[in-house]
Amino acid sequence: MVRKPGKVVGGKIILNGRDLMRLSDAEMREIRGREVAMIFQDPRASLNPLLTVGQLLRQVLRHRRKLPANQVEAAALDLLRMVHISDPARRMHAYSHQLSGGMCQRVVIALALACQPRLLIADEPTTGLDVTIQQQIVLLLKELRNTMGTAQIVITHDLGMAAELCDVIAVMYGGSIVEMAPTAELFARPRHPYTIALLKSRPVFGDRRELAAIPGSVPDFVNPPRGCRFHPRCAYAYDRCTAERPVPYRIKQDHVAACFLSEPKGEL
Repeated sequence: MVRKPGKVVGGKIILNGRDLMRLSDAEMREIRGREVAMIFQDPRASLNPLLTVGQLLRQVLRHRRKLPANQVEAAALDLLRMVHISDPARRMHAYSHQLSGGMCQRVVIALALACQPRLLIADEPTTGLDVTIQQQIVLLLKELRNTMGTAQIVITHDLGMAAELCDVIAVMYGGSIVEMAPTAELFARPRHPYTIALLKSRPVFGDRRELAAIPGSVPDFVNPPRGCRFHPRCAYAYDRCTAERPVPYRIKQDHVAACFLSEPKGEL
């Protein structure tokens, strides 16, 4: 999805043993929607304002899922019921501007699930929604994962949502994964200084103390700092951090951190 002149300059994207970077545009069109679907940040902007909910769903079911014409209407209504949209027959005639933000997000999720993908990518799925609706969307994603068996990748800055939805969390800084571990392990024993700082900066209900802030600002991607990209903001940084970029070190079988202090002899 990277638009020119942007391009992917390295790495692999492996799905079911295939490197997606090596596939043609025609092959990728078969992957998108059918094997991998995505929920974008702004649900209202993701919906065509000139088409009704029913038209959007029918389009996907006919052209992507290849359902016979006599099954499309029932399948569309089933999708709306699956995402808990009330009075689905009436909502089929609604346009996106006639729906609330939370309702639009449910429609977007229904569209993403229309082709029964094996992987669902959710990019900040609760952005712009009030707290009550955010929790409803989180619960819906959990329910769909459990009932449909669809794997999910959730991109979020909300650690609470990550804790509730994810089995494994990968913490990113400066364009790279700096720590990855099972959720319970990451919260109980964080090893990268950025992860530690993030967890310390979370508000805790009933705690009136001032929140711990991470000093400095995010790195300039055009001219990033030498060595570890987090070192200008890191409370544990030392000379080596300014000269070398750390590789991920394995702390446990399923826990890695890209920090020199996570080397076998290093300690945080």
